[in-house]
Amino acid sequence: MPLAAERGKRAGPRLCTGCLAAAAGGAAAGVYLTSRGAEAVIEGSVDNVATRAKSVMGEMGITKEGESTEDQGAKHVLKGKKGDLDVNIDIKRESDKTTKVEVTARENLAEWDKDYAKDVLNRIVEKG
Repeated sequence: MPLAAERGKRAGPRLCTGCLAAAAGGAAAGVYLTSRGAEAVIEGSVDNVATRAKSVMGEMGITKEGESTEDQGAKHVLKGKKGDLDVNIDIKRESDKTTKVEVTARENLAEWDKDYAKDVLNRIVEKG
């Protein structure tokens, strides 16, 4: 039972943090974890979200190592490095007003830092 109670304690603040981040981001559908990182559909154009993501990268000390735009601007990819982590931010147009963002932070071939990816994404959402 103590372990279940402890899990409940940990889940509560994370959920609240995600809710606050989503509320701060306006029409964000919420940040959720994926098998490799974190993902959300947020309000804003691809260019707007890419600008926000670059700002967050600078604030978090993520060194930008690459950037590309595809599909006539409908997709934007940012790649960076923070210590041993390879950070990727994939930004893709979802509709006229929303953009899907996936953040991954890879430690090695088999390990991903989902919490760090979620933190990066929450900060991008908060800038909206």
